[in-house]
Amino acid sequence: MSAVGPVRQPIDVASLEKYLISHVPRCFRAPITLKQFGYGQSNPTYLVLNGDGRKYVMRKKPPGSLLSKTAHAVEREYRVLHSLQDTPVPTPRVHVLCEDSSIIGTPFYIMEFVKGRIFENYAIPDVSASDRKLIWKSAIQTLALLHSIPPDSVNLQSYGAPSNFYRRQISTWTKIHASQSATIDAESKKPIGNLPHFHEMLKYFGDNLPQDRNTIVHGDFKIDNLIYHPTEPRVIGIVDWELSTLGHPLSDLANLLTPFSYINPEVTVPAEISAHKYNNDLKTLPGVPTPVELLGWYKDIAGWDPAPDMNFAFAFTLMRGSAIFHGIAARHAMRVASSAQAYENGEKRWGYSELAWEYTKKHKKEVESRKKIEPKL
Repeated sequence: MSAVGPVRQPIDVASLEKYLISHVPRCFRAPITLKQFGYGQSNPTYLVLNGDGRKYVMRKKPPGSLLSKTAHAVEREYRVLHSLQDTPVPTPRVHVLCEDSSIIGTPFYIMEFVKGRIFENYAIPDVSASDRKLIWKSAIQTLALLHSIPPDSVNLQSYGAPSNFYRRQISTWTKIHASQSATIDAESKKPIGNLPHFHEMLKYFGDNLPQDRNTIVHGDFKIDNLIYHPTEPRVIGIVDWELSTLGHPLSDLANLLTPFSYINPEVTVPAEISAHKYNNDLKTLPGVPTPVELLGWYKDIAGWDPAPDMNFAFAFTLMRGSAIFHGIAARHAMRVASSAQAYENGEKRWGYSELAWEYTKKHKKEVESRKKIEPKL
């Protein structure tokens, strides 16, 4: 999490203090004070300073009306964290969920404050080469541990649909893309149009789905959503569970390993992506493990080999990224998001779509090659 500062929107701290002391007396003592973590979290996140010096973290829904009933679901975050807290998966312990909006305006939950390191740059500069490798190793081993937890063993069997994750994702993104493509630009009065190769990619994905699997997935598993031990190269906490559900483990794997898709010499990577500082660091810093090493460490714990389907997973994840940038472009076209940064982010849709197409073609070649060498029955 980022640095803390003053609370940006008013919160009734007296009401919060009364609630916490009443409902979690083992943890909380007056006076309680709040600071807010920096921008970047869709659910406002606060440092709770206890009267006895202990620290906690509060996550709450944003104030005001929400566009989606399923967005900002802090209740789901609490549920998955509570379910996983007695498993080998390193998660912050949760102490209370409050669904009563009268306390501070929206539902919230409280979890422990995990003191450690968060690495924004996925190349992990400023550590030794050996630690860099171990930091990445711990990340993918932690993901394998998560994917190895049977949902029904922690009462999460109803946490999402039981199958067909990618089939459902194809349907979802087809509808989203159609709506975004039809958005009329406020100045040109023309629709912003389709993403390059979008329909070809979605048809290919539907015709070449990987073997269906269903595990607990984090939904945004990446290096900067992991808390590392203050001095040791190991994960001690996974944060930001807002997008968690039941789904295909390849989606989490591709999300974590997407940085390696930016530096693959076997595909044509758009210059605006490959030139990013983090990607240059990933190519040049010693100790960065290879994707083969990473997938091997994952397989050792998860018990299955994701390697044959990783280019499918990269293609799909990059397509999804391009569609997200497409949405930003649509909002900019309507002048709902009018900043220069919104325009620049919307323009990223072109490079991400082209890179997704590169990985789609790469996976297609691999599939065709495997068919040629498979013994005929």
